[in-house]
Amino acid sequence: MVKERELSTNEREFVIEAIQQGLRVDGRSLEAQRDISVTYGDDFGNVQVTYGSTQVLAQVSCEVMRPFPDRPTEGFLTIATELSAMAAPNFEVVGRSEEEVLINRHIEKTLRRSRAIDTEGLCIVAGEKVWSVRIDLHFLDHDGNLLDAACYAAIHALAHFRRPDVTVVGDEVTVHPVDERNPVPLTIHHYPLCVTFAFFEQGQAYVVDPTFLEEQVCQGRMSVSVNSHREICAISKTGGVPLDPDTILQCTQLATELTHRMLPIKVPEGPSTTAMVQD
Repeated sequence: MVKERELSTNEREFVIEAIQQGLRVDGRSLEAQRDISVTYGDDFGNVQVTYGSTQVLAQVSCEVMRPFPDRPTEGFLTIATELSAMAAPNFEVVGRSEEEVLINRHIEKTLRRSRAIDTEGLCIVAGEKVWSVRIDLHFLDHDGNLLDAACYAAIHALAHFRRPDVTVVGDEVTVHPVDERNPVPLTIHHYPLCVTFAFFEQGQAYVVDPTFLEEQVCQGRMSVSVNSHREICAISKTGGVPLDPDTILQCTQLATELTHRMLPIKVPEGPSTTAMVQD
């Protein structure tokens, strides 16, 4: 459950008047994203992303499981999110919040339904053993736009992750420790990233990468996931503000341009390092 701090009338009017003048409280232009940096941990698949002041930690893990009977050659890709009071004092640990559900569903559409990850490449023995890959997303600091930061952290963590190598001899499956054989990277078909817009003035004005303050004032949000081939992988919209087709088209084109600047994804082969993606 998320309890939002009640903003004063002056705070709301200040944000809206600034946007009407083409300005934002943090000094960015309406179509500018915040600075983005990625820190890779000592373990493969451990990534921390900083979007301005918003911070998300992603950890990828895997285990061997039995596949579904109707999909004997497909592995699993699971996404788990955790919103706690550590990220912001307005979060309460009482079940899953609506925002957490929306983040989880959009990232699932972005990564799994768009076939970004080759789930058939996770098969070890058809009908018997497959890899189950899990992405845990922990929100460390919430200053708005958790979805974009989470999606960015997830795709970087998947690209950085290495699973153990496997040998199959007859019915015997041997999973080799990483100190015995070099681990194997996942097969990723494309790299989709998410760009979120917040709308004001009944959809006549919008900003990219909204802060927490802007999210509390806005009348609706739309998130667009675009991959390295400039294909739209997922779109989700929250809030009741209506959007005309021209606005939607303009936002998708801008999302494509912003995503293109952040690609391709390049991850280190070794241990921890920090990279400034955009400044």
